[in-house]
Amino acid sequence: MSQTQSPPTPDYEVIVIGAGVAGIYQIKRLADLGVNATVLEAAGGLGGTWYNNRYPGARFDSESYTYGYSFSKELLEEWHWKEAFSGQPENLRYLNHVGDKFDLHKYMQFNCRVDAAHWDEDQNFWRLSVSDGRTLTCRFVIMALGLLSIPTLPRLEGMADFKGRSFHTFDWPHEPVDLSDKKVAIIGTGATAIQVIGEIADKVGELTVFQRRPNWCAPLNNYDVDDAEMDRIRKRYDEIFETCLRTPGGFEHEPDRRGFFEVPREERIAMWDRLYEEPGFGIWLQNFREIFTDEDANAEFSEYIADRIRQRVEDPETAEKLIPRDHGFGVQRVPLETNYLEAYNRPNVHLVDLNDGPLERVTETGLRTTNADYDFDVIIYATGFDAMTGAHDRIDIRGVGGERLRDKWRERISTCLGVFIHGYPNLLMPNGPQSGSASTNYPRGIETGVDWCMDFLEHLWAHGYDRAEVTAAEAERWTKHVEQMYEVMLMRKAKSWFTGYNSNVEGHEEGTIRYLVYNGGMPKYRKALNDVAEAGYKGITFSNSADSIAEKIA
Repeated sequence: MSQTQSPPTPDYEVIVIGAGVAGIYQIKRLADLGVNATVLEAAGGLGGTWYNNRYPGARFDSESYTYGYSFSKELLEEWHWKEAFSGQPENLRYLNHVGDKFDLHKYMQFNCRVDAAHWDEDQNFWRLSVSDGRTLTCRFVIMALGLLSIPTLPRLEGMADFKGRSFHTFDWPHEPVDLSDKKVAIIGTGATAIQVIGEIADKVGELTVFQRRPNWCAPLNNYDVDDAEMDRIRKRYDEIFETCLRTPGGFEHEPDRRGFFEVPREERIAMWDRLYEEPGFGIWLQNFREIFTDEDANAEFSEYIADRIRQRVEDPETAEKLIPRDHGFGVQRVPLETNYLEAYNRPNVHLVDLNDGPLERVTETGLRTTNADYDFDVIIYATGFDAMTGAHDRIDIRGVGGERLRDKWRERISTCLGVFIHGYPNLLMPNGPQSGSASTNYPRGIETGVDWCMDFLEHLWAHGYDRAEVTAAEAERWTKHVEQMYEVMLMRKAKSWFTGYNSNVEGHEEGTIRYLVYNGGMPKYRKALNDVAEAGYKGITFSNSADSIAEKIA
């Protein structure tokens, strides 16, 4: 054939899936370069976590001023955080302000759920099926999916039979829910439930908490941010973000690098007393590093927190039921609470220990355990999420040869840097499983991920490439590294979403560890990213589809 055909042009160069914190920044970077790009968002507006989770008490566990974006000095100067740990309504206002300020809404398509994303090997681009019936094509797909965006309900009989109101916390109605004088049940005592319980205990008629496994928690110690405090924060922003860059968790909290057993016990206690009364994650992240790796150090500190629970909960029997026995403090992300433990001192709050009699079913009027029937007006399911990979599994993602991603990941999660998946060309994840985002202050993690992905795309475009794929060997190298990092951490023994545990998801029950997060901390993760880039993107193969098409028809 003497003439060559030009490859077809897809609808978009880049489609971003998800308009949460990651997707907002991702489209900002793409728009700045004038790239033909759009964002597809299943919800009715931007915000991700902060659009969907409207339950009472929903708020940052990161200091607000470390959670906001750092990319714009003008944005930093004009926004005034009202609380040290901002609540959901204010967080959503902030993200919409960012969208308005940088005119990002015009790139976003809402109520557009992506049902399928299939790699077209002949055309070298992606075909996306959208819930409104359209098929959209793009050269690159960027998955900016929420880490905790697929709620999981308990596997209980009779859930459709209940005559009152019931919902997962993720699906809390957008209109106000009147709980006054209502008999309310909440199932679960994880991070979300801890926020809800502390907020509604004094606003309901009766609250009954159904607990299977207690979780450690620590006081949030939130406070209002006045004008003077906000001015001080603005003057420190460079210092704040510099500190976040060098700490493992991306917070201002830096670990105590002294040896745990080199510090006298009375000094350890004095430090813990101080940290317990201070705001935020200091009690977790400013602690000795050995609490994450050494059984004895963790046991001593966990007993300290257990004593704090006993001091705050008046009924000794209830206090003991609220103390975890199957894992130590800090081996999974620590819920921060306001008035949670004190809620159990109220006469209208009751704790049902499901170890004494598990839930049997939902009835027309409430809940039944093996021991008793309970009547309720409202049932709140605070039963967690299909973490990290759940949002990917909901989309029918097929790579080279039609391989389904959910099948590829069924037995073992495997990525490269949490950004690439072997067999899925031109698919990027700035906040994917096995990246640094899940185990860090999230916006600090996603800015790192998005910036790196943009550098990578600019490298492709500058060199005329339109296809990139990680090799199997490079993906295996990173995956083994992630798995090995679990070996030194006590978190490997915890039943948490960090290890992929969720008894409400088939295949995610106890007994199998899913290696979902990178445990080396953000500085080491950032170095790993930079090492790959500085080596000319070692382990990534590049090609140009026009060349390959010419070869096929020559």
